[in-house]
Amino acid sequence: MDITVTGEGSVLVAPDTLRLHAGVEVRRASAAEAFAAVRAAAARLAVALRQAGVAPEDVTTAELSLGPEYETYPKVAAYRAAQGVEVVVRDVSRGDHVIDTVVGVGEEARLNGVGFEVSDPAKALAGARVSAFRDAAAKAAQYAGLAGRPLGRVVSVREELRGGPPVPLRQLAQTFAESDASISPGRQALTVVVTLGYDFG
Repeated sequence: MDITVTGEGSVLVAPDTLRLHAGVEVRRASAAEAFAAVRAAAARLAVALRQAGVAPEDVTTAELSLGPEYETYPKVAAYRAAQGVEVVVRDVSRGDHVIDTVVGVGEEARLNGVGFEVSDPAKALAGARVSAFRDAAAKAAQYAGLAGRPLGRVVSVREELRGGPPVPLRQLAQTFAESDASISPGRQALTVVVTLGYDFG
């Protein structure tokens, strides 16, 4: 192998799935009261999500905590209990409705973040691979020409996939303020980076 080059190809796709990180949180005088209250609130949240059309298998427990909050250590002021869930919303257009459902549970409700993803990126990634390969091949041909040597066959291929990161809820605050829609998935960049190894001809 005499030439190693890297090419990159990207495509923009509209996310079709939303992941909502939500939950309930309470403060009570005793640990038992806090735990009982948070479990009751979590049960109300689960019922509300089912009524909103979220399938039970799309709700995953992501947090369960109970602990003291100190006024001045070791004096306990209260006990905090929290239960968090990750909710998969498979129709982004229903995202606002699901968020409203969580908030409707009451003062115990918490919204901790939201992310968007593409459920089936295979077709988009296939196009990105073509672009990445052509990019790398063009570089290899240029280097071979600069070296005054014919370009031989490809002897190695290595791929790296990169996806756009989830969008934190705090980054959507401006959107909340400026638009009637509380969430906007925008478009997500899916990138393929390919490293090709060539022999000289």
